[in-house]
Amino acid sequence: MRIGIIGAGSVGGALGRGWIRAGHEVTFGVRNPSDPKTAKLREETGAQAASVAEAAAAGEVVVFATPWEATEDAVKSAGGLAGKIVLDCTNPLAPKLSGLTHGFDTSAGEQVASWAPGARVVKIFNTTGANNMENPDFNGVAATMFYCGDDAEAKAAAARLAADLGFDPVDAGNLEQARLLEPLALLWIRLAYIQNQGRDIAFKLMKR
Repeated sequence: MRIGIIGAGSVGGALGRGWIRAGHEVTFGVRNPSDPKTAKLREETGAQAASVAEAAAAGEVVVFATPWEATEDAVKSAGGLAGKIVLDCTNPLAPKLSGLTHGFDTSAGEQVASWAPGARVVKIFNTTGANNMENPDFNGVAATMFYCGDDAEAKAAAARLAADLGFDPVDAGNLEQARLLEPLALLWIRLAYIQNQGRDIAFKLMKR
């Protein structure tokens, strides 16, 4: 699968490395493709780097792994996304991890969908840290990756990509459920950093 990842930070890099290992073709979309950090990532992975618009155009799937404050510009810089599968990995974090800028009456996922008319948006890869995206195996148990969206085909693609990384993908419903997944991400952050449990923690949906 051809994947355009918008953003080459810790989350974008972790996702890209994992998908390349799984045999996917990855292009990182960044403001400056020749930036030294991006060049290092290209050397490590063999991925391509291009402008945001070029990476989005090249991808069958377009992934937004950007800081929330940069996401609107990134989505609009990506050009026409109508018909594309768009994975939103963002979290609308308030300064100093004090909360979320979007609450239970809307979500970042829904906001991304409003900025990308016609795109098939799936909220995913936002409820754990980049280290767990690199390795979601916890002593032989796969961490759960929740996802939600309104398009069945897009959700199936997102689930396959999560499984390719080693996650146990779980469908959380329609895109409106991003209103629940984003606070879940804040819980992970608070447990990891404020409660000092560290980043090697993850959520697991247990079944009997």
